[in-house]
Amino acid sequence: MKIRLPVKLLTVALLSSALGIGCAAQQAKESAAMASPEATAAIAAASAAIKSAKANDWIWRDTEEFLKQAQEAADKGDTATAVKLANKAKFQAEAAVIQYNHEMATSRGF
Repeated sequence: MKIRLPVKLLTVALLSSALGIGCAAQQAKESAAMASPEATAAIAAASAAIKSAKANDWIWRDTEEFLKQAQEAADKGDTATAVKLANKAKFQAEAAVIQYNHEMATSRGF
């Protein structure tokens, strides 16, 4: 009898956790559906630019954070903010690639 109570409590806790995880997954699917086509396109373009910058191992400090914030805004349905932040991330990634190419072409020797 003493062992059954903890087993029951553990079972209830596990089932509650599973229910909570399932609801969270459903909310994530619904929020992804809220992103507008403009925001999705801007985020995709920024992701591609960031991938190019990371290929050179030359990316600016906040670029990926702007992309993350853009995705969060898109998930909330704030298209204007999502596009603005995604474009900012894209600009920074492209500028980082230009900076990398300039640094590699410039001789620093005396």
